[in-house]
Amino acid sequence: MSGDVKGDNQPYDDINITPMLDLAYVLLVTFIIMTTASVQGVKVDSPLTQAAGNLAKPQTRAITITADGSVYLDAYPVSMEQLQSSLAQYKAANPNLPVVLKGDAAAQYDKVMEVLEIAKLLNITEIGLVTKRAP
Repeated sequence: MSGDVKGDNQPYDDINITPMLDLAYVLLVTFIIMTTASVQGVKVDSPLTQAAGNLAKPQTRAITITADGSVYLDAYPVSMEQLQSSLAQYKAANPNLPVVLKGDAAAQYDKVMEVLEIAKLLNITEIGLVTKRAP
């Protein structure tokens, strides 16, 4: 009997880390999902409209025009020449290339027209304008 009591009181030689690893994997997966779910882009003050709320299609390219007239393709600043060459490459890979145009409400109208002219020149017909829903 004394042998059984001594065996029960001996300290553990190893620690069971399986529950800790399970928690670490859950946190890792949650972190990956949260970081990839965010939409990249440049923040602008979109104009208001009653028809907002349409969803963008997959592989959509976003062109952003800020209030000071800067142009961004996705989240990268581009000149008009760079915009045209990049859109031409995307159009070659996907003939039905969808594009959304996010313009600041105070953006210069001539910049918007330049971007639309480039899209027309490249025969990009699926163009959406991003707005905010009016209250």
